[in-house]
Amino acid sequence: MGILHSFNEGGIFMYFILGFGLFSAAFIFERSQALFFKMKQVPAGFRQQILNLVSRGDFNGAHNFAISNAGGTALGRLTALGCKLRANAAGDEELQARMDENLSSEISNIDRRTGFLGMFGNVATLLGLLGTIVGMIHSFAAVASASPADRATMLSKGISEAMNCTAFGLIVAIPALVAYAIFQNKTDKLVSSLTEETTQIYHDILFLTESEKAITHKGNRVPVTIPNVSPEINQ
Repeated sequence: MGILHSFNEGGIFMYFILGFGLFSAAFIFERSQALFFKMKQVPAGFRQQILNLVSRGDFNGAHNFAISNAGGTALGRLTALGCKLRANAAGDEELQARMDENLSSEISNIDRRTGFLGMFGNVATLLGLLGTIVGMIHSFAAVASASPADRATMLSKGISEAMNCTAFGLIVAIPALVAYAIFQNKTDKLVSSLTEETTQIYHDILFLTESEKAITHKGNRVPVTIPNVSPEINQ
């Protein structure tokens, strides 16, 4: 009952703060699900299997493997794209341009909506301060026309009510800004990992393809030695 009374005493700005609070809660729930619970990883040994298929020139097989085993991951989709392009005899520049383009798209999907939490926190704080200032202006205006005996009581009551806006603004802002920092840190780690792993896959496709061309050109076709890589691709 005390919270409801304080809310009603805070004025019209309390409703705007409440709206930003609801949006913040929804975004925190959605981002926590997307970044911590629904973010899939490629299976163990994914890169090694891609290397084995690409070394044999089986780009269609590598594409199908990436789709069937890691199609729900960003790295799997990027790998499938690179293998499909190479299977269709795409050049080095096209391969790099298309993979970079899709990597940027995947990064945007990871980073979407996170920045809104920082904005919500800052706006909620500013709305709280604005509500407090407006409330104090009204309080001083009311005190000016009051009797001297009632001025002190009216002023202290008005300031107390006006501060409710600041308090509620901070209640909304603090969780939003803390969540923003946590999600931004997680996003940076995911983006860094995805960029590094995609670069490795791109270089694998490029190197093994060039090696294959060189061997075939000499007329002495021999198996390409596949470097051993750790099966744990996505740490």
